[in-house]
Amino acid sequence: MSQLHQVALTLLNNIGPSLAKLLVSHFGDAENVFNAPNYKLLRVPGIGEKTISQLNFKESLTKAEAELKFVEKNGIDIIFYTDGRYPKRLKNCNDSPILLFSKGNANLNMQHVISIVGTRNATEYGKHLCRELVEELKQYNILIVSGLALGIDVTAHKECVKLNVPTVGVLGHGLDRMYPSQNRATAEKMLDNGGLLSEYLSGTIPDRENFPQRNRIVAGMADATVVIEAGIKGGALITAEIANSYNRDVFAFPGRVGDDYSEGCNFLIRNNKAALLTCVADLAYSLGWEKADNLKPAEQFMLPIDLSAEEQLIFDILKQSSTPVAIDDLTIKANLPTSLLAMNLLNMEMQGYIRSLPGKTYCIS
Repeated sequence: MSQLHQVALTLLNNIGPSLAKLLVSHFGDAENVFNAPNYKLLRVPGIGEKTISQLNFKESLTKAEAELKFVEKNGIDIIFYTDGRYPKRLKNCNDSPILLFSKGNANLNMQHVISIVGTRNATEYGKHLCRELVEELKQYNILIVSGLALGIDVTAHKECVKLNVPTVGVLGHGLDRMYPSQNRATAEKMLDNGGLLSEYLSGTIPDRENFPQRNRIVAGMADATVVIEAGIKGGALITAEIANSYNRDVFAFPGRVGDDYSEGCNFLIRNNKAALLTCVADLAYSLGWEKADNLKPAEQFMLPIDLSAEEQLIFDILKQSSTPVAIDDLTIKANLPTSLLAMNLLNMEMQGYIRSLPGKTYCIS
């Protein structure tokens, strides 16, 4: 299939992603679309006389030729939506772009993909949360996607580079520039184990309207989107809303009431647009993930020395179980009254010895 015609297809007047996919499906490939006579084009639903009269085939091919020269010179891949390398999760979204420009060596279809988004005005607390999240996600076979903006986005990318976690930055402009420019060094480091992605041709400047468009790729590529600090308005909430429209999971870290950059996360949680997130275990449990086999097992948990007799009994029961234990089973095995068991569980959880999971189940931290 001709890359020239694939690129040119994105440049046709009044032909968006949905109509472009319909044309390719009808004619078999992009090149056939350009060679089709008008009477055959009219048979495609959504194509009328007015649309045909505005089709700029020749101009599109000329611009596409120039783009191919830029792509070849700069080591950029063109990934059409029928290509096996195209993000399969994104492909399932009805408004996904028909073509992506990719730089780097990222596998866009890794076993697990998470998008991390948040405010450009991240606090030290938000950045710390972000770094901890990436570090814990490393134990899964994962790709982390974000928008390479200031704040939370670039913090996630930097931590991925530091820990050698694959990461992709989705841009709201062409791959001939970097916005914001201060992220250029990080972007270059990302190419070693990840890369950059854009639906925009070279020469496309970072116009404001491009970023909500960019956000649909960030949301669509991932199994789930995690929001870390966000104002009540902004790109992070737009990305969360798009993820919800795609029926993807959304998680948010709760913030302190009254903090400007916690309002967005608290809003999402309060309105059931995001699940409350406190640790990666919650996210992995919700998504049914298992840890990657090729990673070294975690060090054995050191036995606590300051537990009461009841707490030690509960700890031993949980330690001997390979799966989380339901509170009803704990009541029976520990032979403790429910009220006393609940008090001990809360105390152990506060000390960090155990962790509560969905379904009123518990496991060793």
